[in-house]
Amino acid sequence: MQSKQLPEYVAGMTWGWTGIRGTWNIPEAVHSMQEMKNALGVNWTAIALGALQDTAQSTEIHLGEQPTVTDAEVRWAIQEARSLGLHVCLKPVVNCADGTWRAHINFFDMDVPCEPKWSDWFASYTRFILHYAEIAEETGCEMLCIGCEMVQTDRRELEWRQLIREVRKVYSGLVTYNCDKYQENQVQWWDAVDIISSSGYYPIDSWEEQLDRIGPLVKLHGKPFFFMEAGCPSRTGSSQIPNDWGLAGEPSEEEQARYYNQMFQSCGQRDWISGFMLWDWPASLYEPGLAAANDDYCPYAKKAEHVIRSYYETKIQQTERREAP
Repeated sequence: MQSKQLPEYVAGMTWGWTGIRGTWNIPEAVHSMQEMKNALGVNWTAIALGALQDTAQSTEIHLGEQPTVTDAEVRWAIQEARSLGLHVCLKPVVNCADGTWRAHINFFDMDVPCEPKWSDWFASYTRFILHYAEIAEETGCEMLCIGCEMVQTDRRELEWRQLIREVRKVYSGLVTYNCDKYQENQVQWWDAVDIISSSGYYPIDSWEEQLDRIGPLVKLHGKPFFFMEAGCPSRTGSSQIPNDWGLAGEPSEEEQARYYNQMFQSCGQRDWISGFMLWDWPASLYEPGLAAANDDYCPYAKKAEHVIRSYYETKIQQTERREAP
């Protein structure tokens, strides 16, 4: 398959997670998205929403049910982002209602009578993704992310390839899959997507090692690559375990800013990295005066906000100069 190209360097931020019904298309959400654009200078956003299945061994995804945002809210968020001049990646994600991480969704390798089956799960998941693929096409989203950090499903190559074929029947934009950290080399069907992407939650002192590992994979496939997720909570200790959102520690803007500085320094030297869709920016923001006490991923009104904006401005300018006639 001929590689499709990104329209711009991905200077992006994930918005709206987890997509709780009633929290989009309200004044707080309008303010949030405008602040994201103004504070960070982003040119992309991932509109991210979650739907639920009951457990990691359930085979039915509850499409369109509470607490997931409505289709009207999804369309509003896409249109709001586009009105701000942003490219949009629609990112529908499946979570487990019992709190199990989606990476553990798993079934017997062979379909067995009286047991939950991969075939049933993928049938439900395909309906789920195609629903949002149609919305992405209708609203002109430049990219669709067809899955996020679904580690145990990654080995189901035939099912993923079939899903992607079905997606392309209804969606004409860029297709990506967001593999989990450390899993870039485990996905055997990267040739079927347009963009390779992963979650870059690597320890602050591990970035060079991990990029040395990922680089040859990207070169092998000859496709664009970006980090569909990356970031660090503003919390003491989080720079070493940035994927642990529940890590105990005191609020620390300095630690978050230090992490971003190191991540950008390492990644900025690799010309095969096409950007970031950072994690994350909620639909309802805290007051700026409360930023120092907030220990979550959102960089709003924190020291990391300035680090991100400066890096994004530089990368966008560099890309524009390279592409100028």
